[in-house]
Amino acid sequence: MLREISITEIESIKIGHAQNMEQATGCTVILCEKGAPTGVDVRGGGPASRESALLSPLAANDGIHGILLSGGSAFGLDAAGGVMRYLAERRIGFPVGDIVVPIVCEACIFDLQLVTDAHPDQEMAYEACKNAEKNIPTQGNVGAGTGATVGKLLGPAGMMNSGLGIYAAAVGDLKMGAVVAVNALGDIYDYQTNRKLAGLRDPQTGHFLDSEETMYAMHEQLALQPHANTTIGVVITNAAFTKTQLTKIAGMAHNGYARCIRPVHTTADGDTIYAMSAGDIKADINVAGTLAARVMSEAIKRAVLEAGPMYGLKCAGESAE
Repeated sequence: MLREISITEIESIKIGHAQNMEQATGCTVILCEKGAPTGVDVRGGGPASRESALLSPLAANDGIHGILLSGGSAFGLDAAGGVMRYLAERRIGFPVGDIVVPIVCEACIFDLQLVTDAHPDQEMAYEACKNAEKNIPTQGNVGAGTGATVGKLLGPAGMMNSGLGIYAAAVGDLKMGAVVAVNALGDIYDYQTNRKLAGLRDPQTGHFLDSEETMYAMHEQLALQPHANTTIGVVITNAAFTKTQLTKIAGMAHNGYARCIRPVHTTADGDTIYAMSAGDIKADINVAGTLAARVMSEAIKRAVLEAGPMYGLKCAGESAE
């Protein structure tokens, strides 16, 4: 029987946020100090990411020590240095002679120009690591979701505020959690009821528009701003899987994106999901991948429902439609 749990019940991981609310950007770190096999599946056409090649099943790396989800687009990639510094100070990383080299992967959303062109830096990421010591992650307008928005087909006038969502569940001894910053070009739907929760609004009336139908109607003059969106997430399990198996689980977790975000995986999105194994429980890969899609779906839903009205944008909680 599926049951909801706190994501902090997945042993060996810690999650922390840091953000600048005035500048509408932030970052979220997932730390696994003992090292965790990790896979990745990138399906958007415009990702901003760091160390992704290490997660290829053909690469030699068998474990990473942290994942940073960040704002700032490509400018935010430098923030991972703060995570590396935090871990290196604590002698956490891959031993190379007298030093250790922490292995940190990162993916970024495009939140530039929502308020300013500010972006997370190494100091902000270091602060997120310090906050991870408390391991009390929150949702909504925090961390990597601080400057997240959705429904951007017609530009800023029609979009809504979004945020960061977290959800975890267990089936028997198998635990699976998801952390996701939802910054999508498309609309967000409740995967259980198919009700639209947030997304494109008519700039004149404020009523919901359907992004897919609007895209079809505009097909002759449509010119999407490249790389200006991106939904980035992590699924974390206490089951023991190899990097190759985790790559498959990350791919199955993308079903959660497809259930909730329409359209999704466009060239204007950089949609990315990491899958991390932080335990040694034996589990079937098909059960784990199916559960990964389920918890990701719920985390996306919570990302928009937990977001408040910020930066002059409406949120899902204000919608009566």
